[in-house]
Amino acid sequence: MPAGEQGPREYPADLTDPPDPAGASSDIDDLITRLVSDARLGRGELGRVLGRLAGALAVRARGAGVAAVTGGRMIADVLVEVAPSLPVRDGDALRARYDGRRGEELADALVASAARHSAAVGAAGGALTSMQMAAPITLIAAPLELAAETLAVAAIEVKLLAELHEVYDVPVYGTGAQRATAFLQAWTARRGAEPGGGDAVPSVLGGAARRQLQRRVVIRLGRNLTTLGPLFTGAVAGGVINRRETTKLAAAVRDDLRGQARRPGTARAGQAGTSFRPRGSRPVDLRQ
Repeated sequence: MPAGEQGPREYPADLTDPPDPAGASSDIDDLITRLVSDARLGRGELGRVLGRLAGALAVRARGAGVAAVTGGRMIADVLVEVAPSLPVRDGDALRARYDGRRGEELADALVASAARHSAAVGAAGGALTSMQMAAPITLIAAPLELAAETLAVAAIEVKLLAELHEVYDVPVYGTGAQRATAFLQAWTARRGAEPGGGDAVPSVLGGAARRQLQRRVVIRLGRNLTTLGPLFTGAVAGGVINRRETTKLAAAVRDDLRGQARRPGTARAGQAGTSFRPRGSRPVDLRQ
């Protein structure tokens, strides 16, 4: 195989083996942070990071079985775990990153960047999955590649949703866990988070909310099945679908946030308590 070209990856054929917990959770957290933070990774590097994420998910899938992957439960569980540590930027950091843009102009730039990032992940994931489908001995890996792509895109969109709240100055209050829960619920419902937050937002998702999140993950996973085509068609389909879906989600969330921003007492200055993000240029860990 030529240097730099990727071939099918091999994963444990038996996902009922006992899990190996050594570093799997921290690896997933680190890989997701890299995928959502660096939109300038080339397709080859994106494919390698997605492949490593799929490998880490394979460790999680042992004992749970393939059904936990394709049924969305494992992806939803991992998304809940990584959401608090997504590197969400505040308004000051976003304006600095996008040359002082504000308001709708800033939101347009942010959405365009996230849609490109989502499309790049889809294209890399589609190419990677197509390679797995071409090799029957590694067919077991295809669900894991799809799971990795779906998880990465969901994390990109949750981060986008949280940053759009900063753009429209519609704060979410509470602990890091409460804010993460609020944004996961908003992503599930395809709308803005409920304004305010605080004690009204639980720090963990309840059973009903988790089931709704899992259903949303399954819908997104199903759309990514179109990447299971020949190499180039899978890559193109993955990119197009992810760009379209991320853009549609952003449009719905922006409409909701515009309405919230017009309500009396919703703007940041009208609230007391702990803000979603302290002012400053550094990304803030939602676990704080």
